[in-house]
Amino acid sequence: MADPDFRLPDLRFLPVEQLVPHERHDEQRMRPLIERIRTMGVLKNPPIVAPLPDADDGTARFVILDGANRVTAAQSAGIPHMVAQVVRYEEPDVRLATWFHALGDYPRADLEAACGRLDGLACREDALIHARALVARREALAYIHYADGTVETLEGGRDLVERNELLNGIVDTYRDRRRLYRMSTDSLEVARRRYPEVTALVVFPHFEPAEVIELATSGGRMPAGITRHLIRWRALRLNMPLERLTDPAPLEEKNRWLAAWLEERLAARQVRFYEESTVSFDE
Repeated sequence: MADPDFRLPDLRFLPVEQLVPHERHDEQRMRPLIERIRTMGVLKNPPIVAPLPDADDGTARFVILDGANRVTAAQSAGIPHMVAQVVRYEEPDVRLATWFHALGDYPRADLEAACGRLDGLACREDALIHARALVARREALAYIHYADGTVETLEGGRDLVERNELLNGIVDTYRDRRRLYRMSTDSLEVARRRYPEVTALVVFPHFEPAEVIELATSGGRMPAGITRHLIRWRALRLNMPLERLTDPAPLEEKNRWLAAWLEERLAARQVRFYEESTVSFDE
């Protein structure tokens, strides 16, 4: 078997204004992040970004695949540059998966009423196997599996933009209002075993990177917490000092410093590569 390709991640200082989110930021998570960055004095984990086509004026841009809240927090804190991990938006470097939303203590009648108020959204009862097939074929926006075993499919939208607006409307009915757990499985049984208070599981379709890029470049934003980007050789615990982010030195100079700093850490055996799945208990 060939040796794994152990290479340092592509880490760069980038201007914050050149980082384009593809999803809405989570206001509740962003506010504590601002305080944490200021209190700890470090950027712990760098956001993950991928190159976008250059703007009309030739400015390089990058779509944020993971870390929109960190970037927005940095902007709010007046930080001009972020250290980001730049990746190719294709496999095996990046695999795009989907998070599903398990909702805690959200009565069915309330959720149905909230969805019923969304213009252009059609809700109808369905069999689970049929709802799964509709979502798999992208003929439905999503489906909701309730704790009583019933299922509703959610349909509407003529194109990517309209479907995305409806998805945002659906997520807005419970975001910041109800307890939400991100799940990697579409099994309501598993969700309820893990979180007994779950009363509904919202299952979304699989998206393609091209859709994420199209929405980001057009100014659209997907709902927070749906896209799940699995990154090969993700950089963690960089712990970049805040003063380096706020340093007014030219970007080229800061990136030369960063390259030398990374090589020093590698030479000092302070960099570790993990091939296996890991579980962290100090986040």
